[in-house]
Amino acid sequence: MVKKFFGLEDKKNKKGGAQSRVVNELLDPGGQDGAIQSWRVFRIMSEFVQGFELLRNYDLAATFWGSARLTPDNEYYKAAEELAAKLATNGFAVISGGGGGIMEASNVGAFKVGGKSIGLNIELPFEQKLNPYTTDSLTFKYFFSRKVMLTFSSEVYVYFPGGFGTLDEFFEIITLIQTKKIERIPVILYGKEFWEPLLKWFEKDLVKKHKTISKEDLDLFYVADSVEEAYKYILKNVDFKNTRQV
Repeated sequence: MVKKFFGLEDKKNKKGGAQSRVVNELLDPGGQDGAIQSWRVFRIMSEFVQGFELLRNYDLAATFWGSARLTPDNEYYKAAEELAAKLATNGFAVISGGGGGIMEASNVGAFKVGGKSIGLNIELPFEQKLNPYTTDSLTFKYFFSRKVMLTFSSEVYVYFPGGFGTLDEFFEIITLIQTKKIERIPVILYGKEFWEPLLKWFEKDLVKKHKTISKEDLDLFYVADSVEEAYKYILKNVDFKNTRQV
């Protein structure tokens, strides 16, 4: 039962033996020999090493998240591009997941003003390919190593409207800040109309009804409804003293 709960229930490998889900989906999707499976750990290690080596070059940075499906004529795409340009002009390196939509918009903004534009791409069978507006990039095979890199070096996190991936990243960062695993830094949710239903659920159900979070937890992020508002909030709340660039 415990194995089943954690997704470790046995599966049959090609030779008819039992194989756990971890082995089957993470270490060795091809069902190869166990000794060969272990070597995949070094691929994972290499992604962390390459990621840290790349990001150590960028002291002051802002990470952008949002849907990969939004097009350049979308209002949120335009806002992400504008905000990224403002931050890049002010010395921020702009980091994104390297794909299309909001990721591309943020890279475009930084790229157009001659700023530092970093794309941390992921290998996917659909939607994702590295956009051409990056000055530095790295492509990951594993989501978990890429997620660490997207949060490693930034002084601010900006979340534009997005899907499951964007929400996943938002909840993870908020949890890390809430539990004091990382220092509190500006977290911005851009677009009141998009985020308001979720925020009402936070307040009505999580805080008041079920008491699963504290009222103070709602202060861990800030909702901005314009580029200028988001930009001013970032400049006011980023701790420039802890960076080399002031």
